[in-house]
Amino acid sequence: MTPVRAALLSFAMLAAIVIGGIGIYAADAANGHAAVDGYGVTASLR
Repeated sequence: MTPVRAALLSFAMLAAIVIGGIGIYAADAANGHAAVDGYGVTASLR
């Protein structure tokens, strides 16, 4: 694998992680909505 291809794949992976984190944060910030990640773990309700 060339260094350029490795850098692009790393960037795409980090971008996907950031977008997923933003989605979980937005769901958690929504009023009365419990955030659920891909593993079935939910945030505690207050």
